[in-house]
Amino acid sequence: PPTTAGRAPGPPDGGRGWVVVFGAFISIGFAYAFPKGLAIFFKEIQDFFGTSYSEIAWVSSIMLATTYGAGPISSILVNRYGSRPVVIFGGLLCGIGMVSAAFCTSIVQLYICVGFITGFGLALNLQPSVIIIGKYFLKRRPIANGLAMAGSPVMLCTLAPLNQFLFDNFGWRGSFLILGAILLHCCVAGALFRPIGPATASVKSQAVEEGKETLKEEVTKDAMEMSSPTNVPMETKTEEEDGKDCCEKINQFLDFSLFKHRGFLIYLIGNVLMFLGFFAPIVFLAPYAKHIGIDEYSAAFLLSILAIVDMIARPATGIIANSKWVRPRIQYFFSFSIAFNGACHLLCPLASDYTGLVIYSVFFGLAFGMVCAMLFETLMDLVGAARFTSAVGLVTIAECCTILLGPPIGGTLIDTFGDYKYMFIKCGAVMVLAGTFLFIMNYYNYRMLAKEEKKRKAKEEDPKCVRTENEGKNNWNKDAVQDGPELEPLKEEQEGLKKEVNGT
Repeated sequence: PPTTAGRAPGPPDGGRGWVVVFGAFISIGFAYAFPKGLAIFFKEIQDFFGTSYSEIAWVSSIMLATTYGAGPISSILVNRYGSRPVVIFGGLLCGIGMVSAAFCTSIVQLYICVGFITGFGLALNLQPSVIIIGKYFLKRRPIANGLAMAGSPVMLCTLAPLNQFLFDNFGWRGSFLILGAILLHCCVAGALFRPIGPATASVKSQAVEEGKETLKEEVTKDAMEMSSPTNVPMETKTEEEDGKDCCEKINQFLDFSLFKHRGFLIYLIGNVLMFLGFFAPIVFLAPYAKHIGIDEYSAAFLLSILAIVDMIARPATGIIANSKWVRPRIQYFFSFSIAFNGACHLLCPLASDYTGLVIYSVFFGLAFGMVCAMLFETLMDLVGAARFTSAVGLVTIAECCTILLGPPIGGTLIDTFGDYKYMFIKCGAVMVLAGTFLFIMNYYNYRMLAKEEKKRKAKEEDPKCVRTENEGKNNWNKDAVQDGPELEPLKEEQEGLKKEVNGT
C-alpha cells in the first residue's frame, strides 16, 4: 500500500492543491469530453462500415459504460497503489486503444479498441482525479470540484472543431492516430497527483485491523502450545479465519455497508435513472444538425457552444453550491438541475433551424454544467470523504447499465421513426422523472434525519437513559477486565468503528 510517511495531517485547501486541480482538470476533461467529441466521426464511420444509427451509437455507449462500470476496479487500484500510478497507466491505455482503433477493419473491432480499451483507460483517469481532490480540499471542495469538472467543457470545446479539422485533412484513421498521441497527456496529468493525507481507509480502521491480526497471532501461538500434536482444532479454526479474512479484505476496498445508507440508496436510484437520458442528446446533436441540412463545421460548432456555456456554468455552480444558503440543502439544487436538463430536451424538437439549435445548445450547456459540477459533490456530501472512494466505485458500476443502453435506445428510436425528436423526448421525460424522484426522496430523507437527530438529543437529555448507558458501560468494563487490560483499547476502537459504519 502507498506509504503515509511524511504526508500532511489534513487537507491544505489550497497551495499545491491547485496544481492537483489542474491535473484533474485535464484527466477529467478527457474522461468526459472524449466520448462526446468522437460523435464528429460517426456519420462518416457509419457510411464506411454501412451500419445503422443504433450500431454506431454502441461505440460511445460501450466507452461510457466501461468508463463508469470499471469504477470499482479503479477504486481498488487507487486504494492499493494511489492515484498517481493509476492515472499514468490509464493514459497509456487510452493511447494504445486509439492507435489500435486506427487499424480496425470492422465495427466490432472499434467496439473493442475504442469502447473497451480506451474506455477502461478513461476510467482509470476519472475516479482517481475525483478522489484526490477530496483529499486536498475540504472547505473549498465545491469550488475545486467545479474547476476540475470544467475540464470537460474546455476539452469538448477544443475537440469538436479539432476533430472536424483532423478528419478533413487526415480522415478518421489518421485522426485516431493523432488523438491517441493527444490522450498521452493524461500521463502528464497523473504525474501532478502527489500523494497526501492518510490512505482512503481511516487510520482508526487500520489500527483495529492491526490489533485483530496481533490478537490472532497470539491466540494461534497459545493454541499451538496447548494443543495436541495432531493440531486438528487449530486447522479448522484457521480455515474459518481465512474465510473471514477474505470477506474483510473485499469490504476493505469496497464498503458494501453503504447499501444500508438511506441517502446513498436515494442518490443511486435517481442517478441510474438519470443516465438513461443523460448522454444520448450530446451523441446525436451534431448528426441531428447535419440531418436537417446544416453544414459540418456549423454542426460541430454547436458542441463548442454547448461546451463554452458548460465551461462557465461548472465553476459558477460550484461557487453557488458552496454558499451558506445552498450547501446545507445541496441535494435540492442537484435535483432541480436534473429536471432543468430534462426540460431542455423536451423543448428541443421545437428547434427546426440553426438559430433554434444554438438556443437549445446554450440552455443544454447550462443545465449539463450544473449537473456535472454537483455530481460527485452531492455524493460526498451524503457519505463523507472517508467512504467516498467505495461510494464512487459502487455508484459507477450501477450507472454503467443505463449509460450503456441510453444512446443505443435513442438510435433505435431514430431508426424506427426516422426522426430525432422522439429520442429527445425520451431523454427529457426520463430526466424530469429522475429529478422529481430525487427532490421528493431527499425531502423525505432530510425529514427522517431531523427526526433521528431529535430522538438522539432527547435520549441524551433523559437522565434515565444516561444512567442506563453508564451502568451498561460499567458492566462492560468489568467483563473487559476479565479478558485482560491489553484488549480494552481494541474493543473501544471496534465499537467506534461500528458506529461510524452504521451511521447515516
